[in-house]
Amino acid sequence: MRKITKSANEDQERAFWSSHDSTEYIDWDEGERLILPNLKPSVKTISLRLPESLLNELKLLANKKDVPYQSLLKMFLAERVQKELGELSNQTTGKS
Repeated sequence: MRKITKSANEDQERAFWSSHDSTEYIDWDEGERLILPNLKPSVKTISLRLPESLLNELKLLANKKDVPYQSLLKMFLAERVQKELGELSNQTTGKS
């Protein structure tokens, strides 16, 4: 870990950090995990049209898992988005 030199003013500090990698100056072993219990991700309300049969099946699955169907739908969407992004990333890097 490298020592941070004291800057005379904000402009010098800005210039320093624009040309240096901060990871060389942080001792990650000294870090502490921080839990922010009141931090909630921002959400946006949308309107989504689904076939009634799909909505009924979603509600049935949600009932079996004992979760609200909207929460189950968000979980399904999040999983699929992560899967697709992973596949896209692998395609651009040439990995399988």
